[in-house]
Amino acid sequence: MHIKSFPVLLFVLSSFTRLCFSQNASDDEKLRSIVSEKSQAEVTIPNPGSREIDKLTRALSISSIKGKEVHLVLSPLTIEWFISQDFDYHIIERIDSKGIMSSVNILNAMEWESYPSYSQYDSIMRYFAATYPSLCILDTIGTSINGRLVLALKISDNSNINESEPEVFYTSSMHGDETGGFILMLRLSDYLLKNYSLDTRVKNLVDNLEIWINPLANPDGTYNGSDFIISPTRNNANGYDLNRNFPDPDIQHFVRQKETLDMMKFLTEHRFVLSANFHSGEEVVNYPWDKWPTLHADEEWFYTICRDWADTVHSYSPDGYMDYLDNGVTRGYDWYPVYGGRQDFVTYTLSGREITVELDRDFITPTSGLDDLWEYNRRSLLGYLENALYGIHGQVSDALTGDRVSAKISIEGYDKDNSYVYSDTLSGYFTRFLAPGSYDLIFTADGYMDTIIKNIIVVSGEETKLLVKMNPQLNPADTTNPACPLFYPNPAGSYVKAVLPESIRGAVNIRIYSMTGIKVAEYDMEASALFPVKLDVSRLPAGSYFAVFKGITGNLSYTGRFVIVR
Repeated sequence: MHIKSFPVLLFVLSSFTRLCFSQNASDDEKLRSIVSEKSQAEVTIPNPGSREIDKLTRALSISSIKGKEVHLVLSPLTIEWFISQDFDYHIIERIDSKGIMSSVNILNAMEWESYPSYSQYDSIMRYFAATYPSLCILDTIGTSINGRLVLALKISDNSNINESEPEVFYTSSMHGDETGGFILMLRLSDYLLKNYSLDTRVKNLVDNLEIWINPLANPDGTYNGSDFIISPTRNNANGYDLNRNFPDPDIQHFVRQKETLDMMKFLTEHRFVLSANFHSGEEVVNYPWDKWPTLHADEEWFYTICRDWADTVHSYSPDGYMDYLDNGVTRGYDWYPVYGGRQDFVTYTLSGREITVELDRDFITPTSGLDDLWEYNRRSLLGYLENALYGIHGQVSDALTGDRVSAKISIEGYDKDNSYVYSDTLSGYFTRFLAPGSYDLIFTADGYMDTIIKNIIVVSGEETKLLVKMNPQLNPADTTNPACPLFYPNPAGSYVKAVLPESIRGAVNIRIYSMTGIKVAEYDMEASALFPVKLDVSRLPAGSYFAVFKGITGNLSYTGRFVIVR
């Protein structure tokens, strides 16, 4: 069923079991009043069990499940449906007696013990780029619904050059009222830049990685109706939870928000090999999958890096910090399922590796706790980035020409749910993170024979280097001037390339016929000595086909036969 808007999505729970008894009218009106005034409300309901939780999370924004209670955040989009369901609910009224202390000026803000205004935040980000031009550039991921910039810093030893180095990404506060990570990311940026020449650990990271940091992914939520943080909201200005808004293979009816579309474009362009998304509301490190009970192929590796984060935190924090669930670690689905989350989008769709770090039980970290948050997590922030220096690092190239090759890197019998990775289109560079052991890697690429490299050893905390040379399916000498169209790969899958005789190179009309003589495709393309004609046959069923190539400026034509397999 195609759902056109978020409110309509709520029909998926029309059969949801009604819990206990309806609230009285005064409670409902109070709830409406809170949402009207603050753009959101927090409530708890009794835990209805895993099956009903799976239905509930598809329609409402669950912030946590704690024992026998489910914590929900309601927005103007969901409040009326929630009331109509007659849940037995309890309103959480947050009166922050400590207040949200705003920075007096930029210098005060950069002591990292208060919250900057949005304009101060913008100035701080520009200050970093202007003060450290060789180490830092400022980029814009996009803009919010209300036109605020969604900013990101790139920190690297040659920040203005795209080097063949792993790209990593830290991002925070896509839930606008989860503010601790916002300051943590600003302070980390400052720390990396200030300590580049002073700390060998920092220098090693900056020299060997391209580090991207987005302190604030939802500025409209954090600065709700003001230049200062006064009444931040979880959702964006349209009332959508941005961490339930990414493409999901199980749900196809999200109304994609501008912030989401901009972030998707940014993530797709960079293809970060390692990333982390910072939240608050609990204290736990969460890893994929959020949406499935099945284990990720790299379950052991994911658990180990999350365990390292939490264990390091425990060494520098008081008892009781980040000890939720498995002493500070959880697989997402084991906590509660999330559909449309960013963590799973990055890991499933983009073949990256992302975790979610819940930093603080308080959504809004009090200013008195910001310094503690940094001290507890500083070493884990650096240690997590160091994971990008380990595992298998390699480059894929053409065995004959040395040209870089974009290849899929997989492990037979091991990979599942898109856990394979790809080498970079321009550089041929790739990174594959794996738990310690011995692995056989398979490299596949358009126009090349599969290459298998056996018994690659991965050691914990070490880099394994690999140079891979792939043999083309056709020798360039054979394609100089073929007497008839030369197809490869043949049999073909989703595409087939054709090298044409010199006499019809240039503008060419192409017609494809089935074996029964039915024309199934026709289009015009350019053919040259440097580039073969690439035919997209992904929509054609398996079978044999004839292709007729005719020069548009002449009368010569050639025919060739190819086979499609599925």
